[in-house]
Amino acid sequence: MRRLLGVFALVALGFVGLVAGMSAASGNAAPTATAATSRITVTATDFKFRLSKQRVLKGTVIFTVVNRGKIAHDFKIAGKKTRTLAPGQRATLRVKFSRNGRFSYICTIPGHAAAGMRGVLTIGPRPTGTTTTTTTTTTTTTTTTTTVPGPSTTITVDMFEYRFQLSQTTVPSGTVTFVITNRGQEPHNFDITGVRAGAILGPGQSETWSIGLLPRTYGLVCDVPFHIDRGMVGELVVS
Repeated sequence: MRRLLGVFALVALGFVGLVAGMSAASGNAAPTATAATSRITVTATDFKFRLSKQRVLKGTVIFTVVNRGKIAHDFKIAGKKTRTLAPGQRATLRVKFSRNGRFSYICTIPGHAAAGMRGVLTIGPRPTGTTTTTTTTTTTTTTTTTTVPGPSTTITVDMFEYRFQLSQTTVPSGTVTFVITNRGQEPHNFDITGVRAGAILGPGQSETWSIGLLPRTYGLVCDVPFHIDRGMVGELVVS
């Protein structure tokens, strides 16, 4: 009888030890890491993006893209892109970021990124004491020092959809200064064919440059795709 009681005692002790071991193992196990899921609202206007967050943690990011502009836009980041969105439309884009870093985003419609529809999203924790500064340039002034004998003339060029409006269309040979402003709602540029192509300007932006022009008739075009087809061409006569 004593022998039987001893056996039962040993079995009981073994069971208690097994339970204790399992409990300890469970308590020491590391928790399973789960990737972060973030949501960002992207508001597209003419011609910029506004993101509800400029920095999120590594993981899956769900972008809700809304077009609040007056023309079509899209949104592309990390190799993925929404469909082209008409004014008022929205789309959802799910992108997985497996590493920290800075990822560029743009509107892929021709001319829109150059007009300002671009930026950078940062993936990763925010360093202590980091300050972000954004600088916007709306006016560019450049001078081309091509020397041509003759008087100096200034021409004001206003760009609209889809035409140029020049303060003068006939000028004497010499140095001509062009003061170019985009008065329209889409990006445009001013190109003197074979001589000088101006920058693509967003609405309200302007630039100024000077160039020497010899006597002849010069063709004027806008280089933004399809704008020539819509009639954005002209002529300048230099006598």
